[in-house]
Amino acid sequence: MGLSEEELLAAADELLAEEPQLPSPAERARLREAAGITQTRLAAALKTTTQTIKNWENGRSEPRSPRLEAYQRILGGWAVKHPAHGTPTAAPAPQQQKPAPFTRPIAPAPQAQPAAPMPAPTAASTPEPPPLCERSARSLAPSRLPAGEETAPAPLDPRFPSGPLAVLDGEGTAYGIGGIVLYCPATTIVELVEWTLTQSGIGAAKLHRYGTDSDPLIVLTAAAAAKFGLPERLQDRRGLRLPQDHPVVKQVTKAKWQLTQRGFGPWPRIYRKAQGRDRQCVQLAILPWDALDSRSWPGVNEAEMHPADIARVLGIYAQRVITPRGSTAVSGLELMTALRPPTKPVRDEETGNWTRGHHAGSLGTDPLPPAPPEARPEHPVVVSTGWTGGFVNEEAYQWIRDIDLLTGEEAALPYAVGLDLNTAFLASTARLMVGLSEPDHFVRPRFYPKVTGSWLVDLSHIDLDPRLPSPFTPTGRRPTGPAWYQTHTVAYAQELGYDIDILEAYLRRETGAYLDPWHDRLKTAYAQTLADLGVTPDLTDAQFLAAMEVHKQADPAMAAVLAAIKATVKGGIGKLFEGPQGAGYKDGEEWPAMKRPTWAPWIRNAIISKTRVNMHRKLANMAKLTGMYPLAVLSDCVVYPTASTNPLDFLPYAESGKPIPGAFRLGPTPGRTKLEGAQPMTWAVDLMEQGYNPARHIKGDGHDAVMDEGE
Repeated sequence: MGLSEEELLAAADELLAEEPQLPSPAERARLREAAGITQTRLAAALKTTTQTIKNWENGRSEPRSPRLEAYQRILGGWAVKHPAHGTPTAAPAPQQQKPAPFTRPIAPAPQAQPAAPMPAPTAASTPEPPPLCERSARSLAPSRLPAGEETAPAPLDPRFPSGPLAVLDGEGTAYGIGGIVLYCPATTIVELVEWTLTQSGIGAAKLHRYGTDSDPLIVLTAAAAAKFGLPERLQDRRGLRLPQDHPVVKQVTKAKWQLTQRGFGPWPRIYRKAQGRDRQCVQLAILPWDALDSRSWPGVNEAEMHPADIARVLGIYAQRVITPRGSTAVSGLELMTALRPPTKPVRDEETGNWTRGHHAGSLGTDPLPPAPPEARPEHPVVVSTGWTGGFVNEEAYQWIRDIDLLTGEEAALPYAVGLDLNTAFLASTARLMVGLSEPDHFVRPRFYPKVTGSWLVDLSHIDLDPRLPSPFTPTGRRPTGPAWYQTHTVAYAQELGYDIDILEAYLRRETGAYLDPWHDRLKTAYAQTLADLGVTPDLTDAQFLAAMEVHKQADPAMAAVLAAIKATVKGGIGKLFEGPQGAGYKDGEEWPAMKRPTWAPWIRNAIISKTRVNMHRKLANMAKLTGMYPLAVLSDCVVYPTASTNPLDFLPYAESGKPIPGAFRLGPTPGRTKLEGAQPMTWAVDLMEQGYNPARHIKGDGHDAVMDEGE
């Protein structure tokens, strides 16, 4: 059928007249992150709000003209600079074998020569290992946990076709993410390092354009560790490292590789100085040396998981959070730096050469000094100056209501029910302004609630309902005199209507939402992992409670990922104020942690202060809306006396059936509430009379509401 030129042109004009087509919400977020642009900055460029950008990136709403065209133009430009990485072409599986769900051979990397992929495993038993030259065709035991489509890995970077990590067994089989299986011929640690860097194709792309690619991670099982000459258990239980004269350490140094100051411990990092832009570094994790703490990685061990399943758990964490670099606490801290690199390339105006310059919004390359009240008593700034002015004490709640304030009606209720805020500390990092420069000292300044810092003020005159914890102290007891507080605590006193008379302050002139990208990435990882376990935002409150009762049983591997994400939040925040370790430390000496740019106790103070204030605000609103007062609060867990174990029976709802804002609300989002546990009221009263906090053990079965799963 012939068409005239006019008809073709009319059809073209019709297409051009259609509204611009945008990439998927997930791709929009990927492009922005790849460009290193925050949601706030993009919102400012498009003259809209940060929440609108978030809605566009999670699919809740779509842009309209004229922002639609501008947004499409920005995304189009980013797409050219940061194209999506395609999934590597799969090699054909042998005809006589049917691939099991967890195995996928891979194609070689374009810039490397990866190890030959192994064929898919069969359910048949593993035969005796053939000679080395034939072992690449060996069959493997199948995975115990199927990898569902909802947890399939994202497309791999073409430079790293084998994914971010591999778990190595004693037979030379390296299990990667998404079912990738490689053969590793290494028989020594040095050979393993060289194989990883030159043949494996393992690694991960940087999370920020000014950052660096993640070093490849090789996880050694007990059999693999023994094969490389490593002891079954570290004899140095305090230092947790091999002695310098151990044969493996000698072997590494003889080959002119280096170890970091941590030495050869559960998470050794082996490296050489970078050659140009190419890093030469491999991270190891040694399972028999307890590299994976059972509190952060429940069930992720050789006794309960096949190496392929361990690779699945760690691989999903690596893709959603970061390639593990140590404990979840260390990974939480490393994620902050990966998302806010301290430097960026800048051109020297005189020479025209590129050099490293400060990256605005980061903590820089050198640690910032704390103000004396923000430091620890053993810190050099305290010891050298003889500071005796007191310290900021912003910590999470540990409060029990005075037993004498318990009414007869409350004591007669049958149950004590615990409510827990989902990742409450993570929720507090959203749009949290923190100091990014050295502190300046002020005497009797005026209080400004938007100025971040530490303030000396007397709040002891504020008299609040004793059935609620004081919002100003971790114990929940009324302050007894002047004390140092972070901005959020003082601002809340002002919000309650009280006069604020500041005696002194240490304030920072340069501030920023340093943790915003950290919050966004961990919040997304948390939501994705909960969704994989059947807990999604679209559930009704009743469905949410039902889903939370069984979500850990849905997939133990994904439940372990969820626990690790929670532990990453708590541990990363704790690392901001890490103290000295070791019996030989003397007050006034520097310790390793305080030499990091991320040693920033004022940031931790801000997070905890905001979290505690948010908790008190909800407690006060619950009292106003329902007349209910808590028995105890521990961190982000609160216990109430109730007539029912079902939160739907006592949480405040409007006549329409919608939750009333301001109080506790059920849901999977960070900051929302879930049921922590329920016990008889007599059990709670008995603990309170003995001075114990019922919130700590409300789950029962020996669980601790604070320590369990890193919350």
